Amino acid sequence: MATKGYISMDQLKTLYKAGEIDTVIMAFTDMQGRLIGKRVAARHFIDNIAGHAAECCNYLLAVDIENNTIQGYEISSWDTGYADMAMVPDMKTMRMAPWLPGSVIVTTDLHTTSHEVIPQSPRSILQAQIDKLEKMGMKALVGTELEFIVFDDSFREAWAKGYKDIKPSTDYNVDYDLLASTRVEPLLREIRNSMDDAGMYCEGVKGECNLGQQEIAFLYDEVMTTCDNHSVYKSGAKMIADKHGKSLTFMAKYNEREGNSCHIHMSFRSLDDKAVFADKADPMGMSDTFKHFIAGQIALMREFSLLYAPQINSYKRFVEGSFAPTSVAWGADNRTVSLRVVGQGLGMRVENRVPGGDVNQYLATAAMIAAGIYGIENKLELEPMTTGNGYASGKPHVPATMQEALDLFQNSKIARASFGDKVVDHYIHYAKTEISAFSSAITDWERVRGFERT
Repeated sequence: MATKGYISMDQLKTLYKAGEIDTVIMAFTDMQGRLIGKRVAARHFIDNIAGHAAECCNYLLAVDIENNTIQGYEISSWDTGYADMAMVPDMKTMRMAPWLPGSVIVTTDLHTTSHEVIPQSPRSILQAQIDKLEKMGMKALVGTELEFIVFDDSFREAWAKGYKDIKPSTDYNVDYDLLASTRVEPLLREIRNSMDDAGMYCEGVKGECNLGQQEIAFLYDEVMTTCDNHSVYKSGAKMIADKHGKSLTFMAKYNEREGNSCHIHMSFRSLDDKAVFADKADPMGMSDTFKHFIAGQIALMREFSLLYAPQINSYKRFVEGSFAPTSVAWGADNRTVSLRVVGQGLGMRVENRVPGGDVNQYLATAAMIAAGIYGIENKLELEPMTTGNGYASGKPHVPATMQEALDLFQNSKIARASFGDKVVDHYIHYAKTEISAFSSAITDWERVRGFERT
């Protein structure tokens, strides 16, 4: 029987000796949310790396989406010589990668070559918030719900067409559809089963509103495990789609129809797994801690939006009546507001509906934990819940552009207190780089409107 799920170092040695594994993929998630790294010979990993680290250039945390080297980052530049950083394997994350024959994947932390944690790394940012929460006697349980659109064109075909006139895998709205979605079921089935075999717990799949749009759901877990799984799943799904001659996108707003969301469900528990957010004596079953947590989310939603919506395109998803939120408000099982409270007992939680499919999950969950801690420590009072149509509630609006989100983040004293100046300055520079690149780009919209008629 084939080995599945997470594996130990002893299992890796056995699989290598049996000729079943020859490659170890050492991977981490970069600023843009991409799983990157390198393939290492299994023998070399066993003999020399597992107890130490492998090197990579520190420019990987200082590039744009095109991998252009960007000046102005403290961590890496021509002036500092583009030094190495160490990819330190987190051995408890080593898992089978059944869509990649002969391979396992291990998630790595990023350190300097002098063994210091690199604070700007997305995984390090989340770990810092986990550590703060643990000191308060709590831990975060999280589930992420990624949506994506499947196309019948391969990735290379889509690239060659400039992503124009590519064919969605379905012809109409397939929300909860079982007929048209069956045409793409061979792909979806392989993704689901592959992720199960990589140690995840897949709950199922359902069609969504846009043409070709799907959502594969996974069981919640402790926040770092969920975030590590999120990156492996997102990258693996693309690889599997490529093998099927198809492509898929997680971008927040591919077209003018419904965008791709990534709703994030979060709950806190005590370190011994007792409910923290629930109180049977409360009419809604909500503890004071949970109310303070939600109040913190509301207080810092706008200031932290850059960590929920990290791309120029992210902000085009926030359209009234699209099931993407526009109002900073909370409600009970209300899909028209940013923060939807659901569940009871251990399952009492909030669904943050702001993030899109392009989210960097480490940054977003770190922001949610930080906002929750702020609300709890300051015992913020929770405003009355919003009922009915949140789009017409008159509540504060989520930032409409990346520039607005950047300004709010840059001027946030709480962001600097929560994450530190190095982290805040790093992601401010990232946002400024994206805004500058977009501002200088000439779009099809401009050519169509201006080529002949101006």
